Amino acid sequence: MKWTIAMTQEELKRKTIVEQAIDKRILQREGAEKLGISERQFCRIISRYRAEGDAGLISGHRGKPSNHRLKESQRKQIGEFISDPIFEGFGPTLLNEKLREYKSITICKETLRQIMIEEGKHYPKSHKKKHLHPLRERRDRRGELVQIDGSYHAWLEERCPKACLLLFVDDATSAVLAAEFVDQESYFAYGKLCKAYFKSTGMPVAFYSDKFSVFRANASRSIQKEAVTQFNRVLGNLGIELICANSPQAKGRVERANQTFQDRLIKEMRLLNIDNYQDANAFLPEFVDFYNQRFAVLPRSAEDVHAPLDPDQDLDFLFSIHATRIITKDLQIHFNTLTYQVITTRPPQNLSGREVLIVQDQEGSVSAYLNHEQLTLKTFHKQAKPPRVTYSKSLDPQIYTPPVDHPWRTYGKKLNGKPVLVSE
Repeated sequence: MKWTIAMTQEELKRKTIVEQAIDKRILQREGAEKLGISERQFCRIISRYRAEGDAGLISGHRGKPSNHRLKESQRKQIGEFISDPIFEGFGPTLLNEKLREYKSITICKETLRQIMIEEGKHYPKSHKKKHLHPLRERRDRRGELVQIDGSYHAWLEERCPKACLLLFVDDATSAVLAAEFVDQESYFAYGKLCKAYFKSTGMPVAFYSDKFSVFRANASRSIQKEAVTQFNRVLGNLGIELICANSPQAKGRVERANQTFQDRLIKEMRLLNIDNYQDANAFLPEFVDFYNQRFAVLPRSAEDVHAPLDPDQDLDFLFSIHATRIITKDLQIHFNTLTYQVITTRPPQNLSGREVLIVQDQEGSVSAYLNHEQLTLKTFHKQAKPPRVTYSKSLDPQIYTPPVDHPWRTYGKKLNGKPVLVSE
């Protein structure tokens, strides 16, 4: 009768050494040393080989369940836990933490991954060909370089429209220094977060950003080769350098933080049933503290180079929109399609033709300054023109604006296969 015996490389090596000991070519003590076992255990292996042949060298545990496998009752409990719809989209690492937190069950992350694959709750990612990007050394001190970025995402899933999360990440430690949910990535949104960051932590040496229009003038028709944006102007006055990266990989610290926030923060807010961005901003500091404790690293130097903010510095004035205009001979100033009349008792010839500084704050209020002295302005609003009469047989196409919930607005913008409402 013929049969097939499967042996591992280690078992084949054991067979060779056992046969050498049986043929008296080596001592049993030498054979035990080669296998890394005791001489007594080596004698038992020889006896089993003489009695059973090659089958005596095969492990007796082969084909049998492991002694350390999960109990069927515990595995069933884990299967019911991960099947809860609230944990949809959770990865093995995060779900393992929640399993330990909610059920006090501690298992290996890889064991949970295999259970999730068997239950159809996780699908292994296919390995894509990666492009090589040389690593850039971290800065040595905290506050020496801060990476900033905004991430549009359905942070509250289908419970609320999309929003943008602004993140300030320290390059030396990967710690999140400031974060806030905003409606859109804009100059005033960055300015509001910068003011809070400067007051609480201090001013960094440099910011590292992408080439978004807030940070860099990208217009090809710009008169100046090195046009200065409003954000550049503010940082220049505060002595902070701004560096624009040429690729997302260059500012990988903040990009990696965005990925972690999109994975963990969304699920944490789902568990807390947060359904508006006001509550999300209230929960954000707690999550940032957790993130920094879990993922931040120690800097090479213990020195913190954040510069203290000058208490005499008016950040609200600095982070307003600044522009220059010329006073007309009628003592008028034209700005943003509006006309402002200068109210003064001074002779008109003393003010006409003079250049003034126009300051517009976040609320839209406009002020004018001449030699650091604020002028009194009166706003003139243009009267609306009467609507044009149109006829039903006109050849001009009718203008139709789709409603907010029209499917066209959510075409191609889905989350977990379901359309996501996008804010205007």
